Amino acid sequence: MSTPLESKSASQRRGTPQFVDVTLRDGHQSLAATRMTTPQAMRVLPMINDAGFAALELWGGATLDSCIRFLNEDPWERLDTFKKALGGGEKIRALLRGQNLFGYQPGADDLVISFVREAVESGVGIMRIFDALNDERNLQISILATKAYGGKVEGALSYTTSPVHTTEYFVDFAKKLEAMGADQLAVKDMAGLLYPTDAFDLFKALKATTSLPIAMHSHSTTGVAELNAVIALQQGIDYIDTAVTPFAGGTSHPPIEVMIVFAEEMGIDPGLDKGLILKAQAELFKIFEELKAVIPQYGKFYRPVRYEDVDRKQVNQIIELVAKQDKAAIEQAIPLMRNLLLGLGYPKFDDKIFEAQVPGGMLSNLHNQLKEMGQLEAMDRVLAEIPSVRADAGYVPLVTPTSQIIGSQAAFNVIMGGRYKLVSDPFRMILKGEFGRTPAPCNPEVVKLVLGGNEQPLKYRAASYLTPVMEDEYDLPFAKTHKDLLLYLLFKQSAETFLRKKYGLS
Repeated sequence: MSTPLESKSASQRRGTPQFVDVTLRDGHQSLAATRMTTPQAMRVLPMINDAGFAALELWGGATLDSCIRFLNEDPWERLDTFKKALGGGEKIRALLRGQNLFGYQPGADDLVISFVREAVESGVGIMRIFDALNDERNLQISILATKAYGGKVEGALSYTTSPVHTTEYFVDFAKKLEAMGADQLAVKDMAGLLYPTDAFDLFKALKATTSLPIAMHSHSTTGVAELNAVIALQQGIDYIDTAVTPFAGGTSHPPIEVMIVFAEEMGIDPGLDKGLILKAQAELFKIFEELKAVIPQYGKFYRPVRYEDVDRKQVNQIIELVAKQDKAAIEQAIPLMRNLLLGLGYPKFDDKIFEAQVPGGMLSNLHNQLKEMGQLEAMDRVLAEIPSVRADAGYVPLVTPTSQIIGSQAAFNVIMGGRYKLVSDPFRMILKGEFGRTPAPCNPEVVKLVLGGNEQPLKYRAASYLTPVMEDEYDLPFAKTHKDLLLYLLFKQSAETFLRKKYGLS
């Protein structure tokens, strides 16, 4: 079996597609607000690893923040635990937010280099790197650092829809990522917005453009990710992200239990141990029960899924429609796939997301935040406001951190009873260009309202305006190691609170 990020020729890439597991990172981030602990993850990691997935997404994204803020865990120790359990980090994939690293604002170049080096040397073998704005300038340093210290780079296209986000736009961005040294590409469909008829066009265009392996990452929120996965299998996409039930479906990812059946009926051997996956599923249901307080879908959906539960007659109907490579046939396949999943106990799809464009992790966190504020009844109005705020901000893709920034600003607009009566500092930063170049110009009226007439958006790469931080001297009694210092420089007060508690400091 080839390594997950091995460069291949176009002919070699026509080999067997492989599945990647994201249960222990994006799966619980999307469904359980990233609250799965390391001991909980370790109850299933050996089984998932031995099942034969091409790679395992285990770190990055919101993991570091959640560990120190909610779980009282050191994220570096989590990575070390995973690496030891796997006997090395070659299969460990982490999600990195480009210049933002694992935080929510751009970091200085020397901080990015130091953090990436520590992550790669501590166990990250594959770094999936994306920028929320698809501004390639925000990826330069993290790509160079990952490769310099021996990691593999998966350059991600943050997929979204807007007047400027065409197939040509994404193909052009893929060319930039390849030229920058990416070992592999990923279509990162964080909100489930890749419509199946568009998936054909995008997959074909990417395969015709690049010789790099391609991964597909899509959330099931809108009820089309599973069909996109079938299209990816049919089109020879190299890697497909999946999760194990009950941390699959809904705002998470295509369930591997279902995708295995599709692969088998398409004559594709996924090379997975089906029995081990079911053992992992059984343990994950226990963890699901333990995390029920932070799972909005708890008690409403999900039940154990066996391979024989998946109706192979329906599966083959869908496969036959996909094989036609015809848009009308694909449209017929969409309700068939949705009904198949509903019949297996997975959550209902949400078509409103095609307009609101809210990613899975953002949706569960927004639900929890509004609930804590006693404003849960405003959820639908906030979702309706998000597209307008996004347009004002230059049609930024909604992925961390822009998803949280746009979502919070939409909530302010609704709860405060007027648009932009209260403006968050991060939203102001987007308008000023401090996160990078937006896909389209921001609404000039909103820019003037928020920034006033004197402030001008930044011209150059956003991080070039930031002062280096690693050469300064720090007298921090709670930062006893270099890793501690990195956590502090990235997360500041949250990290200090955690580290003081860790070391028993007042």
